Amino acid sequence: MHDQVNAAQRVPWNKGKLTGAKLPLRPKHVWSIRTKLQIEGRARDLAMFNLAIDSKLRGCDVVAIRVEDVAAGGYTADRATVRQKKTGRPVRFELSEQTRQAVDDYLRVTGKRPGEFLFTVAVPIAV
Repeated sequence: MHDQVNAAQRVPWNKGKLTGAKLPLRPKHVWSIRTKLQIEGRARDLAMFNLAIDSKLRGCDVVAIRVEDVAAGGYTADRATVRQKKTGRPVRFELSEQTRQAVDDYLRVTGKRPGEFLFTVAVPIAV
């Protein structure tokens, strides 16, 4: 009975919010986000954002990209192929000059090597 009362009083997280498909980003929004990430020096986020825009992959597929998928020889390639998790189909896409530069900068900063996931989160160790 107690759970029923709490459930009735709880407000859904999406009450009053737009749900469903969203409009795609406009070019001015993409440039605004890129500029903000560059100014703030967020190399990982910039590389991830640019790669997501160029590839049009789902988020789960972007975070599953490995270094060798886009930069087998140490430098970012002009084209890449990634297998989608949901459909199992390979997706081939071109990487813009801006994306290649962002990924190269990110690889240089992190020192990531083939075999590693491209985008990982550094977890601080509590002492």
